[in-house]
Amino acid sequence: MIKLRLKRFGKKRESSFRLVACNSTSRRDGLPLEELGFYNPRTKETRLDTEALRLRLSQGAQPTDAVRTLLEKGGLLEKKVRPAEIIGKENQEKERKNLAKGKSKVSESKESSEENISPETPDE
Repeated sequence: MIKLRLKRFGKKRESSFRLVACNSTSRRDGLPLEELGFYNPRTKETRLDTEALRLRLSQGAQPTDAVRTLLEKGGLLEKKVRPAEIIGKENQEKERKNLAKGKSKVSESKESSEENISPETPDE
């Protein structure tokens, strides 16, 4: 199976990536079948060989998640919502609700504790 993936190159902590078509069993930085583009995450620069990418996609090449987002931004693939995104968004909403409930409980407990404490008046 042919995969469209990112091949890392560049200095330490200054990485750039080439978008390549390669066999699914080959290593990340192994010899690719074809180089199809370039992506620099620091400057967000992206160059895509659209004709070659369309050809590989029509042949049944499967893009990885990172490459899929690049292709969606480049307009080569239509954007579709993946199940992992739906689950992640649901989990984020649950966490927000739990935090909101936790904050309201904390504020209620502070208010009730302030009401129970009466200012002390010195006895004269």
